[in-house]
Amino acid sequence: MDKLRKHIEEVTPLTDDEFEHIKTFFTLKRVKKHQYLSQEGDEAKFEYLILSGIFRMFHLDGDGKEHIVQFAGENWWMADYQAYFKAKKADLYITCMEDAEVLCLTLEGREKLSAEMHKMEHFFRVKLTNGFVALQRRIISLLAGNPQQRYEEFGRLYPHLMQQIPKKYIAEYLGVSRETLSRLYAK
Repeated sequence: MDKLRKHIEEVTPLTDDEFEHIKTFFTLKRVKKHQYLSQEGDEAKFEYLILSGIFRMFHLDGDGKEHIVQFAGENWWMADYQAYFKAKKADLYITCMEDAEVLCLTLEGREKLSAEMHKMEHFFRVKLTNGFVALQRRIISLLAGNPQQRYEEFGRLYPHLMQQIPKKYIAEYLGVSRETLSRLYAK
């Protein structure tokens, strides 16, 4: 739980009593490589804070092709947010790419924490805002960037992921073939 406290205190300071209360809302889960946190059709009960490991979120189209929406590593939050916030069935898959640990938070817990503690409402708002900014940047990159630009931006923003994620998944995320990615790596 030390990682959780450090993570929150990057945004807002906490007293020991405040943190003792906050941590009662989280549940630790250990996840094995290739295990799913969520699959299409599941109830999205949790938002996850990644303590260790790397996760891949993707959508399967009608032809069974994967479309990677997001990777998440340590200190990133991840959920099928449409399902989580709107109480709908999940459309996205979340799978573990290496053994990992996550903290699970229910929407009810998140709402209660936000109502009880202004600091936590502020914390969640900052994290949600950062997520929206990253999503907007990704959409613009996909719409307006060429493969070279997308590759360079991914490497600049996520250098640690470039080394840890198999190239086939990076290619899918960037929307390029594995051959194109190989050419980009060679440059």
